[in-house]
Amino acid sequence: MSMFTKVGADAVNSAVLADKGAKDSPIVSLKSGTTFKVGVKSIADVAEYYGYGFYKKGGGGVQTFVPKNPAERNAKGYVTGNPTTWDRAAELLYTEANAAKEAGASEADVKKLTDAAYIYRGKPRFLRAFFDLDTGKDIVIDFTPNQEKTIKAVIVKYGKKLDNLAFELSKTGDSTAAVVSLSPIIDMDEDLTDKQRENFAKLSAAPFDLASFETCLYVADEAEQVKNLVIAGFDIGRLVLTYGGESSAPKQPEADAKPIDSDAPPVTMNF
Repeated sequence: MSMFTKVGADAVNSAVLADKGAKDSPIVSLKSGTTFKVGVKSIADVAEYYGYGFYKKGGGGVQTFVPKNPAERNAKGYVTGNPTTWDRAAELLYTEANAAKEAGASEADVKKLTDAAYIYRGKPRFLRAFFDLDTGKDIVIDFTPNQEKTIKAVIVKYGKKLDNLAFELSKTGDSTAAVVSLSPIIDMDEDLTDKQRENFAKLSAAPFDLASFETCLYVADEAEQVKNLVIAGFDIGRLVLTYGGESSAPKQPEADAKPIDSDAPPVTMNF
């Protein structure tokens, strides 16, 4: 089963780091305050996936990963079968939240459970390819759904001019306040260096290799997913799991634990 739920044209209409072998990965980080001057080969150079993990202020947490054997999802992204250990952890906590609500628990107490459950949910994200005019090579950027929607809207607007128009891709702000933008470079003679113009002339020389997306994400097998649950502070004994002779972790995630950035709201899953 592929790690991606949609690739190419299918991903456009929607709104792992794997073994690299001998092939370099085109994934790069778009850090806040940075700008890339790029070309866009095709609006369809995009892939959707569901990532798991969380981060903590000051470091730590669990690096974003995709499961070696992903869950089955319907067209709306709901898990319909083959739930991962992280999906099972999320569902258990969502079930407890629903039960607590029905039993008359306070809104604050229910929210604690749904917030904890949300940490373990898979979050939709998008990989999109660009052509870096400084290096003359394809690069891939990881976006949240809302960021991808913003970028895609610009590409659609200038879709008939992609062969003749370069862009500035930038990011400002951090975490949930991060904003990405893709702006056309109107005067390419003035705003691009000789080298960048030389590379732009190579934009259409070869299409982006969609198979390169396979090298851009970190893939975790079942054992590592269980290990990551322990790191996240989930009591894996509740799922009848063990890791390294231990069936549980001593505590829940710390207060500053945050799920990986996503625009998706928490929802109850049903498998």
